[in-house]
Amino acid sequence: MTALRALLLTTALAAGLAACNRDSEPARSDEPVPPGATAAVTPADAAAPMGFESRTPYADVRLTLPDGIRPQTDLHAGLYAEEVRRLRQFIEGAQGELTEAGAYTDRAKYEKTITVTTALETGKLFSLKRVDFDYSGGAHPNTLTSGILWDKALKRRLGLADLFRKNADLTALDQALCSAINTAKRARVPGGPSIALGGRPFACPRVADTAFVLTPGTVPGKAAGLTFLIGPYQVGSRAEGAYEIALPLTAFRGLLAVAYADEFDGQLVKAGDVTPVAAPVAGAT
Repeated sequence: MTALRALLLTTALAAGLAACNRDSEPARSDEPVPPGATAAVTPADAAAPMGFESRTPYADVRLTLPDGIRPQTDLHAGLYAEEVRRLRQFIEGAQGELTEAGAYTDRAKYEKTITVTTALETGKLFSLKRVDFDYSGGAHPNTLTSGILWDKALKRRLGLADLFRKNADLTALDQALCSAINTAKRARVPGGPSIALGGRPFACPRVADTAFVLTPGTVPGKAAGLTFLIGPYQVGSRAEGAYEIALPLTAFRGLLAVAYADEFDGQLVKAGDVTPVAAPVAGAT
């Protein structure tokens, strides 16, 4: 009996210590994600809901994912965890800034909405468009657009360079994008100055440094071009807004890597400026 009592006492002490450790060292699921690191996926995140929403006295946040992401389970779970962590950090930042401004401040609470939609899915590739609306107490909200490209078989994200042959010369593609941007700028601001690669105060961006999505065309399931996503202030004043510039396959077909060349075919329905018409912004001003 003495040995049994000792065993029971030891087990109870071990359980108590484990409970104490859990209380004193809680999981830190909201810590910032280092650049290039993969956000930790909790069991709850592994279910990967299609959205997330939270409203606090300091900020309203929302995430919406497309149904098309469901079969890409690795991308789905990782992206959901990454975006939710980003939104939680935004809430914390809003609380800190608005609390510092005073408990009875009349400042509007902050807002962040991340909407991810499917741009195109081919046999090997899944292209997503990410729109990030952010109001953080300034004179006006900001909207930034970016792209996510996923290799379905390799289960990893790709960059523009992955689509092209190793050490491909992108100079002609840079010039094609610059020319298309200037055409779009002249349509928005007749008589305005043109911009160039390396110019000042505004310059044409290099394709290698510009967000993009695959663009559908006349052949189902194939990309007929690339649409480059250029933010406000990047190539002109805020009054010009953002630009989305579609370049046809003919501009880069010869640069494509063998592994992805078959994912492209057909012609664009529209090339050049394909920027969606912005809807009026309600709420924050």
